[in-house]
Amino acid sequence: MTLYAIRVAEVVALQLRDIDSRRMLLHVRHGKGGKDRYVPLSQTLLEHLRFYWRRYRPPLWLFPSIDPVHPLSPATVQKICAKAARKARLSKQASPHTFRHTFATHHLEAGLRTIQLMLGHRNRTTTIYLHVAIERPGQRRETVDLLAPADDA
Repeated sequence: MTLYAIRVAEVVALQLRDIDSRRMLLHVRHGKGGKDRYVPLSQTLLEHLRFYWRRYRPPLWLFPSIDPVHPLSPATVQKICAKAARKARLSKQASPHTFRHTFATHHLEAGLRTIQLMLGHRNRTTTIYLHVAIERPGQRRETVDLLAPADDA
């Protein structure tokens, strides 16, 4: 779920201090181009992160490696995603970047034009998502909740 709005390199660099539950934001430090930015933190993701924290109690990095002094590597996250895709028997190729495409598509379908800022794009990179966004009237939900089954509340 955390990969939904930010790049894999940004996910592995998250620290506990980057979760702002009061303002419902994730602070992405030194994202692409060395830029800091904030992305919306959904209530659903916050609840999942709180559950995760209660279970694992990571000391610094939100997603530490076996040696908690270091975060997970992007390659490890890619392997985890590949394993999950195989386990889910997905017919299409899936990677951590697939979540980013999904985020962009869901926001375009929801009519949110601030997507360029949320993705941290400065130029026309965002327009590559336009070809996959199809308007579906009556099917709008909180975008991160689109990752969960419809009957999951």
